[in-house]
Amino acid sequence: MAALSMTGAASAGCYNCYAPPPCQTCYQQQYVAPQYRTVDETVMVSPGATVAHRTPAQYRTVMVPQTVMVAPPGVQYERIPPQYATRQRVEMVSPGYSYYAPVQMGCASCGY
Repeated sequence: MAALSMTGAASAGCYNCYAPPPCQTCYQQQYVAPQYRTVDETVMVSPGATVAHRTPAQYRTVMVPQTVMVAPPGVQYERIPPQYATRQRVEMVSPGYSYYAPVQMGCASCGY
């Protein structure tokens, strides 16, 4: 019985396809490619930092035997902000898949 349905499908011009018995409809496997998209994302290139700049004390000689402090030592802090950049990455939106679709057959014996 299976040989008859395959023979019938083959004689109806259906090659390289699958015809499940007892149906004479021919199905071919169709492929749908995976779908991708490009996404922009912000990434940190360099983290922020705080840098301490130390200033030494300032001294002056006011008289020959005496030196006095004019300004005390100090610290100034400089904040360096983080640096960011935009990069692109590709992500899959839907994976590829396959399915069976009926094939329109040209059949001389049945008139289609």
